[in-house]
Amino acid sequence: MDQISIFETSNNNSSQPLAARMRPRTLGEYVGQQHLVGKGKVLRNLIERDNVSSMIFWGPPGVGKTTLAQIIAASTDAQFITFSAVTSGIKEIRTVMQQADRMTAIGARTIVFIDEIHRFNKAQQDAFLPFVEKGSIILIGATTENPSFEVNGALLSRCKVFVLHQLSEEDIAELIRRTIKDTRGFGDQDVRISDDVITALSSFANGDARTALSTLEMMVLNAERSSDPSDGHEIINVTTEDFEQCTSRKSLLYDKQGEEHYNLISALHKSMRNSDADAAVYWLARMLESGEDPMYIARRVTRFAAEDVGLADPRALELSVAAFQACHLIGMPECSVHLTEAVIYNALAPKSNAMEVAYMQAADDANNNMAEPVPLHIRNAPTKLMKELDYGKGYIYAHDTEDKIADMECLPDNLRGKQYYHPGDQGFEPRFRDRYEAIRKWREEHRGNK
Repeated sequence: MDQISIFETSNNNSSQPLAARMRPRTLGEYVGQQHLVGKGKVLRNLIERDNVSSMIFWGPPGVGKTTLAQIIAASTDAQFITFSAVTSGIKEIRTVMQQADRMTAIGARTIVFIDEIHRFNKAQQDAFLPFVEKGSIILIGATTENPSFEVNGALLSRCKVFVLHQLSEEDIAELIRRTIKDTRGFGDQDVRISDDVITALSSFANGDARTALSTLEMMVLNAERSSDPSDGHEIINVTTEDFEQCTSRKSLLYDKQGEEHYNLISALHKSMRNSDADAAVYWLARMLESGEDPMYIARRVTRFAAEDVGLADPRALELSVAAFQACHLIGMPECSVHLTEAVIYNALAPKSNAMEVAYMQAADDANNNMAEPVPLHIRNAPTKLMKELDYGKGYIYAHDTEDKIADMECLPDNLRGKQYYHPGDQGFEPRFRDRYEAIRKWREEHRGNK
């Protein structure tokens, strides 16, 4: 059956795409996922001891899920079978599973790899379940989707889920440099590429090794050739222009730890603060097209929603958090529109910095009054001793009062009556101001009657 030999293709086949030729053959060549395959980590130990159990690899595209399966296939004594959701019907699955069941009787193990397991329907997944349950097979699934939603609960409960992370730019850069030197890649050619171009390509790949190598292959094929004056051998010069042509984007990249990084995020923040939606969208695009991590921008926009909009429009924070979640779930380039929506909303929203002012003033008092005791009446009293020490004595449960407000001081004595929140007059904040002032007035009147 051809399903059994899918991983037997030669790594030296020059007709294969670069990403296939450079696929790591051992854990020593594997890039990234050190939390799983680093020295002494659980998955590495399982693979090296040939003691793998049923598991699911969950992570974004191009981070090494199938590669890990290939490494296991190369290092195990078990029969290794792979299934495709497109070509594998229920009948075929059951036939192979029954064969694996018979192999178990003579002490042979069978590992079944299911790439893109989320594409298998419930019936297909159910066909594997009884054989996983009784140990006839070890199932390894790979998916880009959350297995909690895409894998049958019964099957998922019998698998250990390993979460693979998006590769870092350093991981991608390491892979690119290895490819240039390795004979499976361009090691038998004189390919010259600057660190700046490698950095640009590493950022463009957005954590996807396959994208990085496919783009590198295109860049090398389209790069200018020249002859070395000393011996006449061919030199391939990969330039910034090659990167721009092969990616259809300008090389706007910048040092994410340097000054320009902070200049651009400052420009975005201050444009939103000044209610300039057009400028805000431009600076957002500059950052995203330069390869900035969308999660970083989403975090900053979420901060802005509370720091500069606040209760003037509480919806701003909800929408910003939703954009943050969208960035986490789908990444670039799709999440650019979610960030644009959040940026424009925040730019056009009424502004109030009352939240930041309130916290900074309270933080100043907190730092200068760390030893100030909590008033006894608002302390919890879970034990008899604490009650005897008057913990909770005099506490008034607000829900039991007519106005749902208790005539009770909750600040330490030396901060009695202190005001931190100073509501503004923008957007919804006048409503909060009216309520806030009504509560303060109620407290003043009731305390004055004592």
